[in-house]
This record gives sequence, structure tokens and C-alpha cells, in this order.
Amino acid sequence: MNAIIMAGGFGSRLGMGEKPCVELLGKPLISYVIDVLVRTESIEDIYVAVSPATPNTASFVENEYDGTVQVIPTGGGNYVGDMVYAVKVAGITEPLLILMADLPLLTPELLEKVIDEYNVCGKPAMSIFSPIYVCKSLGIRPDTVFNWDGKLIVPSGINILDGSNVDHEQDYVSFVLENIEIALNINTPEDLKKCKDMLLERGMDPIKN
Repeated sequence: MNAIIMAGGFGSRLGMGEKPCVELLGKPLISYVIDVLVRTESIEDIYVAVSPATPNTASFVENEYDGTVQVIPTGGGNYVGDMVYAVKVAGITEPLLILMADLPLLTPELLEKVIDEYNVCGKPAMSIFSPIYVCKSLGIRPDTVFNWDGKLIVPSGINILDGSNVDHEQDYVSFVLENIEIALNINTPEDLKKCKDMLLERGMDPIKN
């Protein structure tokens, strides 16, 4: 399965310049996501969709990953339009993983779990959600909340879509995970600090992970 990282947002709420290039323990946020995809056995080609708002992100990926990760410039008009454009430019006609550039706590094990669930879900698309109580336990106030069978869930920014039908709305299944690694993305300086504290508590070396 191929993957596209959506990295076209400037990150105005974070207020630290291009969000994908914001450093967490000396490593840009986007590198956490790229590096975990590289270590995920089911992932093949990796693409990064950038926009006019993220020129430094484009330069960093091109220089740091030396062509092993392809950069796709988009117009930056809107998330869905940029995503559809990136899928078409990449020429992906199979199911593919779409994810945001601000999920530094992801692990290969979690991504494999998502992909395994997709392979048996029987739907062309799947969206990953976190229960709202997990977000609240982290002090996160989500902008978007859905009611799913009477439970409040929050989109994680991780989806799997059928690349052959990307122009159309796809029937999808909701996959709800309680893992904080899925719930905690970086939107504010407080989120960044939470991620830093968690990485330090786990004794992780971001340069190697």
C-alpha cells in the first residue's frame, strides 16, 4: 500500500511557521511520520503533498530523503481538492493511506493494525477515529466531533481510500482506536509540549525512531 502525507497547511494555530518543519526534540514533525512509514512493512511508496504555504517542507523532504520520498506540489486550495490532485499525480489506483504530517507518536504497529482492519472491512474506504474521552484525557479540545452509534468520536486525520475512485465519495467504515498515539496531533504549542513529554518519558530517541 502506498501512502500520501498531507503537508500543505501552514499551521496558524501553532504559530511556529510551517507546521511540518516545526521541530520536536530536534527533529521536524514530518520526519516522524515519514520515518514511521518507512518502517511499516505494508507501506511501499511514500509521497508528500505540499502547497505554496509549505515551500520549506518541500525543500526539506527533497534534500533529506534524496528522492526516496516524492514531493507533490498542490495548489493549496482545500484539503480534499489537494488530496485528490495528489492521488492522481501519483497515479495510485489501489487503496492508499492518507495521513497528516502532525502525528509524531504513530508507530508501525498501529499503522499495520489499521491496514489489517481495512483489508477485512469490506468497504472501499476507512476512516480512523479516537473516542472523545481519549482526547479529553489529553486536554485536547477537538474542532470536529461525530456521533457514532451513540458515542462521540473525533477524526484522527488517518484514512484509507480507493485510489481508483478518488473523485467520488466512497462508502467507508469507521475504525475507532483508543490509542493516544492516534489522538494526539499537533495543533497548539501545548500539544507540542505533550508530545515532547511523552517521548521523553518513553526514553525514545527521535533521531533513531
